[in-house]
Amino acid sequence: MYVPDIEVHQATTLEETAAALGRYAPDARLLAGGTDLLVDLKTGRVRVGHLISINRIGALRGITEEDGLLRIGALTTITQLGRSPLVRERFAPLLDATREMAAPQIRNVATVGGNIASAVPCADLPPILIAMNASVRLWSQAGERDVLLHEFFAGPRRTVLQDGELLTLVFVPRPPARFGAAYARFALRDGNAIAVAAVAASLLLARDHTVREARLVLGAVAPIPQLVAAAAVELAGRAPSEEAFDKAAEAARQGADPISDVRGSAEFRRELVGVLTRRALRTAWQRARETSCE
Repeated sequence: MYVPDIEVHQATTLEETAAALGRYAPDARLLAGGTDLLVDLKTGRVRVGHLISINRIGALRGITEEDGLLRIGALTTITQLGRSPLVRERFAPLLDATREMAAPQIRNVATVGGNIASAVPCADLPPILIAMNASVRLWSQAGERDVLLHEFFAGPRRTVLQDGELLTLVFVPRPPARFGAAYARFALRDGNAIAVAAVAASLLLARDHTVREARLVLGAVAPIPQLVAAAAVELAGRAPSEEAFDKAAEAARQGADPISDVRGSAEFRRELVGVLTRRALRTAWQRARETSCE
């Protein structure tokens, strides 16, 4: 397979990117790490005549914390995210996803923004980010807007991005005391294998150590990252226990909408959701207890 003849344009600012998109759209795509896009071009899933590289826009890189929010530039690579001391110290659940994602060579070039904006159902970062109540900033020449990540996805490979908009930043609130989150996935083999099923969970405990707030997000078993409200209902107000986790797991299993393909049947994926839900909830509970102030 070969990449077809395509004209590549280099942008160094957001304004240059917007101008190029305006000139060549809809026959253009943005190029960051390219780990998804180049495969799509080779296989013919995507057919365009122009690529607009945004890799030289320095403002889209970096990881900082400001006003209680982790700010992740869209061009930050998965490797950089996983190695960040700030992430390791205060936002460690994100590492559950970064350490499982693809091979080191892919993580060295794949970007946080690309993993989100590509809207591939099996992407690893969106479930754990949604479980941690993340949001994204979208930029266009008309201005900026912030969107909660669970409202960003519109379907497989479709988002709420409008013409001329770019995803520039990801925001993750600093976890409070008695909060824990975790991400669990299943793949057929190590290395480049994509998730067959994945579950992210978060728990915020009250002072009496019952569940004050819960989130459970499914990946790779629905058209978009699936926030399962019924699972949260099974946990809210209750003390964490295997019985509560079993009920949440069943709600998650029922909330999954998987397909059958070469990686597994729909029923196999549903069963995986139950197993992974229990696993993620146990880890999230342990982490919440470890961050308790009492």
